[in-house]
Amino acid sequence: MSHLQTFQVYPDIPKPLTFLETLSRNLWWCWQRDAIELFRRIDPQIWRETGGNPIASATRIPQEYLEEVAKDDSFLAHQERVKQSFENEVLSPADRSESPFGENGIIAYFSMEFGIHESIPLFAGGLGILAGDHLKAASDMALPLVGVGLLYREGYFRQFLNQDGWQQEEYPITNIHHLPIRKVRDAAGEKIYVSVTGPDGEIRAALWKLQVGRIPLYLLDTNLPENPPEIREITARLYAGDATLRVAQEMLLGIGGMRALQALEIHPMVCHMNEGHSSFVALERLAHTISMHNVDLKTALEIVPRTTVFTTHTPVPAGHDVFPADIVRPYLKPFENPLGTSVDEIMSWGQEPGASKDSPVSMFILGLRMSQYRNGVSKLHGEVTRVMSLHVWPGVHEEEIPVTHITNGVHVSSWISRENSLLFERFLGPEWHRYPSAPDIINRIDEIYEEELWRAHEMSKSRLVRTCRMLMLKQYGRRNAPRSMMEDAETVLEQGILTIAFARRFATYKRAYLLLSDPERLEAMINSETRPIQIIFAGKAHPNDNEGKDLIRRIVEFARGRNVRHRIVFIEDYDIHLARHLVQGADVWLNNPARPHEACGTSGMKAAINGVLNFSVLDGWWCEGYNPDRGWQIGSGEGYDDHDYRDTVESRALYNILENEVIPCFYEKRGAGNAPSRWVKMMKASMKMGITDYSSHRMVADYEKKFYLPAAKRLETLHRDGLAEARYLAEQRKRIRSLWNYISIGPPVKEKEGAFRVGDAFRVVAEVHLGELRPDEVSLELYYGDMTSIDEMGSGKPLEMAVQEERGNGDYLYACTLNCETSGRYGITVRARPRGDERISFAPGLITWA
Repeated sequence: MSHLQTFQVYPDIPKPLTFLETLSRNLWWCWQRDAIELFRRIDPQIWRETGGNPIASATRIPQEYLEEVAKDDSFLAHQERVKQSFENEVLSPADRSESPFGENGIIAYFSMEFGIHESIPLFAGGLGILAGDHLKAASDMALPLVGVGLLYREGYFRQFLNQDGWQQEEYPITNIHHLPIRKVRDAAGEKIYVSVTGPDGEIRAALWKLQVGRIPLYLLDTNLPENPPEIREITARLYAGDATLRVAQEMLLGIGGMRALQALEIHPMVCHMNEGHSSFVALERLAHTISMHNVDLKTALEIVPRTTVFTTHTPVPAGHDVFPADIVRPYLKPFENPLGTSVDEIMSWGQEPGASKDSPVSMFILGLRMSQYRNGVSKLHGEVTRVMSLHVWPGVHEEEIPVTHITNGVHVSSWISRENSLLFERFLGPEWHRYPSAPDIINRIDEIYEEELWRAHEMSKSRLVRTCRMLMLKQYGRRNAPRSMMEDAETVLEQGILTIAFARRFATYKRAYLLLSDPERLEAMINSETRPIQIIFAGKAHPNDNEGKDLIRRIVEFARGRNVRHRIVFIEDYDIHLARHLVQGADVWLNNPARPHEACGTSGMKAAINGVLNFSVLDGWWCEGYNPDRGWQIGSGEGYDDHDYRDTVESRALYNILENEVIPCFYEKRGAGNAPSRWVKMMKASMKMGITDYSSHRMVADYEKKFYLPAAKRLETLHRDGLAEARYLAEQRKRIRSLWNYISIGPPVKEKEGAFRVGDAFRVVAEVHLGELRPDEVSLELYYGDMTSIDEMGSGKPLEMAVQEERGNGDYLYACTLNCETSGRYGITVRARPRGDERISFAPGLITWA
């Protein structure tokens, strides 16, 4: 309809309940058990029907009933208790007197998706959940951080299956009036808008704010009446398949996100780019640095990367966003004047070394080049990322590629079951959740009585079974299933049976098919009269991934078999709500990706903190977390060139361990309270490991210690004396680059020949020509390591060499002494690198070998 005017009516909250409105507008409530219960007790049925959304719930509660609740002394006492916690944990000022961030310093965290609660559809999967947990932990720790993302009106798709088990996708429009967001205004009270220049004109976006505890999350939204349809579509759906739309989204996130912060007069000391989607942040930050401090591009390039963090979550090159140059170029053309360089130069920062100007732009490469602090999300993923980054640092050995790792973590309060939370309050103390990585607190888990922990787990499992039955009825009802199938759905799954969960994105490398590789053997385990198992599958395939969709179809087809349909199910539309029930109520969390394609795998961590035992390939985080006292491994971390052979070997291992270890352990002779003693002991070990080592508090503390604080301190030094050091570094880099090619290094010479014994030492010398560069500008290193073949050296170590003699005309004799510490066959060579911090010492192209 044309000229349609709309308005929204919210309930009139009685004065004694006004705090409920405040609470509903801050997502702090969603990780506070007491706050959730406060909302739920008003009307449990409406709470459930609205997906645990307090704003949507309030619109359905009769005004008369709210008036009655306002007179309930018990409810008001409960509200007061929650209010006190809110004021202590959210509103109380944080002491930053000792922090390099001071009172106004900010870390800006950019992410394409944020998974905070199921009622806020701004996420697709693990990346978004991780980002949401990052914000929650930052709030708990009172870190000076803001989040920046996009407001999607349709979010990611809702999944349902047709009669054949083939995935279908729906994109329901989100009712923004049921979200706890508000339009952001400037000091004059005017709404804030930002714009990014696109190929067809300006992309204008409104700015919304979502409060996550202490942390504001700013969201850009192009769905404005004045925007043309193609611009409004930019923030319609998460991960739109079209490359043109994806580029527009990522430009808006990076460039528009930084401009939004500038409009708010927020000037981040540190920017954290969560995956390559947000790498364009660096370009706008460079332009802002040049404008604000009146410096040139080369000086800005000494500041911005040194205060930028880049986290990659992708374990395969094909997973990185790579865009055609002709799509990217129009967005970057307007940066020529602000940056004082050509668009070809700007685009080259995201292109392969030596590539032509029309080569694709990689967001991964751009992120690597525009940051000094770079990390993968598990130890193994850090190793994989260094291999994928070799081409960016030619001449640098794999183990020295300047990419480290910080293993992901999960927000314990968001994922712990209510039963376990109550147990922890009794045995660990009421404040346990504020110090989840304190060993002296977490070790008290051993004091929990076996029967109590088992009873708590059985209650979570009972809730999981009820939820699955309810969701199965809903699925079958939508398909108009016959009455017999509806009756089957009412009784699917059983309480006392070993329950295995496989819930994750249905990509082929996740290998959901592995468990179905021997159907007869699996069916025998499912239908065992004495030790049966049951399996719950859940997960979405990407809309364009037909192979993933076919995996779902095969599982659904198998689950419909007459002999197994009561004990194997596929639950549609995997989301945070279902994930919470699965990680709290399953007995075993199964994960069998093709190693090393799992970057981390945080769902297993969520299971672990609830005492659900992991059964997984040694990939992602499980390489670090596995111990036989708290779970099982599939294989020993082997690599295979023949993928079919790998699948055969690992599927047999999966079946063997299930039959011979997992199932017997679960069903072995029970002790007090019907608890399987050895299993419960493993549950306790799993919980301690998960909470201590894999919480988001530990993860964010690692980011703060390793990245945020050093970057903030570095910004302080770079800004001193009118950016004197930054200007010096820019001139020094220019000088080094112009003179580097004149360096030549002669072969290393041992001053003593022959075989050596452990404990011996010998001197190595090398003749070096530095040209016009000085020894204090260049680091000369002896590089030595094991020989892997007659002419190949494996991983090595550097040893600083010192000038022994200056011979004139830029010629020097360098030397060092090498100690023989372990026996073996070694190789030695010599290399030159620029002297300085990591940003200059590992600058691509500035390394010369003998």
